Amino acid sequence: MPDADSTLLVASSNKKKLAELVEFLRATPVTLRSLADVPAIPEPAETGATFAENAEIKARAYSSATGLLTLADDSGLEVDALGGAPGVHSARYAAPETGAAGNADDAANRAKLLRELEPFAPIRRTARFRCAIAVARGSEIVLRAEGRVEGFVINTERGSGGFGYDPLFVPLGHKRTFAEMTSDEKAALSHRGRALRAIQRELLRVLA
Repeated sequence: MPDADSTLLVASSNKKKLAELVEFLRATPVTLRSLADVPAIPEPAETGATFAENAEIKARAYSSATGLLTLADDSGLEVDALGGAPGVHSARYAAPETGAAGNADDAANRAKLLRELEPFAPIRRTARFRCAIAVARGSEIVLRAEGRVEGFVINTERGSGGFGYDPLFVPLGHKRTFAEMTSDEKAALSHRGRALRAIQRELLRVLA
């Protein structure tokens, strides 16, 4: 096991999300590890009612199991016309229809979202991405941060980058979806990038 004092475990089983987190944190003077670098740990149930609660559940579970300082995030899309759905259920939005035991396929989630939004005019399709990040040392949460980006959902997928709902989301003030942007462009605007920037300085203090 790596030296816990100099290591940050980035706890995500979503490979594309993990890549975003690791890329952003690469400049931080710390040894980064992913779940692939530690013995297999049962994935904790995300039973929280908010993104922040779920991020904390994951951070505590993986840190307690490994003894490593652990960063976890929970994020998703909130659509105003749908009362904030899919919200904390973003990754498993279409699971009941597809029979998936856990998270649903990204394409299935996007397809369900478009079906749900069919009755609504474009002006009603305002939405936001939200991200909550928690950093835990054992059962103690030592850092918390949240980021959000406002925008709207379009009715046709555009772009081949990103993941999740990125091909359907256009941030305010822009004409391209997240999936049409480069990784650097998305990181500068995204909810996850904003949350990570909010804790970057404090993370160095925690690691010192």
